[in-house]
Amino acid sequence: MSIRPFRDIKRKKTKEINVGKVKVGGNNPISVQSMTNTLTTDVKATIKQINEIQSEGADIVRVSCPDEPSSKALKEIIKHVDVPIVADIHFHYKRAVEAAVSGASCLRINPGNIGNIDKIKEVVKAASDNDCSIRVGVNAGSLEKDILEKYREPCPEALVESALRNIKILEDENFNNLKISVKSSDVFLSIEAYRQLSKATDYPLHLGITEAGSYMPGSIKSSIGLGTLLLDGIGDTIRISLSDNPVEEVKIGNEILKSLNLRERGVKIISCPSCARQGFQVIDTVKILEKKLSHIKVPITLSIIGCVVNGPGEAAMTDIGITGGKKGNNMLYLSGVQSEKVVTSNMIEKIVNEVEKKAAELENK
Repeated sequence: MSIRPFRDIKRKKTKEINVGKVKVGGNNPISVQSMTNTLTTDVKATIKQINEIQSEGADIVRVSCPDEPSSKALKEIIKHVDVPIVADIHFHYKRAVEAAVSGASCLRINPGNIGNIDKIKEVVKAASDNDCSIRVGVNAGSLEKDILEKYREPCPEALVESALRNIKILEDENFNNLKISVKSSDVFLSIEAYRQLSKATDYPLHLGITEAGSYMPGSIKSSIGLGTLLLDGIGDTIRISLSDNPVEEVKIGNEILKSLNLRERGVKIISCPSCARQGFQVIDTVKILEKKLSHIKVPITLSIIGCVVNGPGEAAMTDIGITGGKKGNNMLYLSGVQSEKVVTSNMIEKIVNEVEKKAAELENK
């Protein structure tokens, strides 16, 4: 029993492409991506991290291919994972060809950095022959020399010009199975670049604030930048770039989409910041519940409110709710209706049981 959204986001309709088994663009759900930070040649470690990233809710995983052993290692890695793999390629066209042949579902390249037209043709042929899409990845930190000279510094117009130029390179080779990104570490530059690009093309857009920083500042910058664009209806797939465990990127990405009602996955906890009125330790309770309920994949809303000021009202709008009471007697709500009193010592176990029961009901529908 989720609260009805105050506002429905009207997404821009873009072209639909395939990234392996995941459809991107069109009317398809916004997908969440992350990227491994293991050495790709360490096949076991890379497989382990990809599976961890997917388990947290990633739809697509990117893997860096800086050299021939890395791009060829993809073939073995892909055998042991069940998520589309994007090969991250910079400069050397042979790495892109090798990655496509090895089974990558997408190549992240900047065609302008690949080299002459003959090299680009080889990459496009490899992508076409192996049913591999391409992401044109434009970054403010690596713009073409002539574009940077023209605009004197990275700006939205420069990023968009680079993107459109690289799109044309691929289109001239009759290749249009592509998506685009125009990333910057500057939130405002990124927002404006994506807004301009969205008006200029109907290809699906991959959103990100690149090199956003460590967990806290990076999550905030990404939430502001991506949240603003998503509210505008812009974006078909996202990646949160953090100097942290890639699993954390997926958590933040999913939370951004859940907060905008653009994705329904797992337990959505509504909780108060706590104060002197709380009937139990709200902060500790929420931390424990986040861990104990992380395995739930179906969408369930849960309110954890420390007192009766807002507790009953929030519980009326969630699947399961708990409101703090006097002397450790807390009220459990199911589907917005009072169910029973639960003492604090048994509260976490009771909530977990009710959430798991609700999840089983939803999975069997």
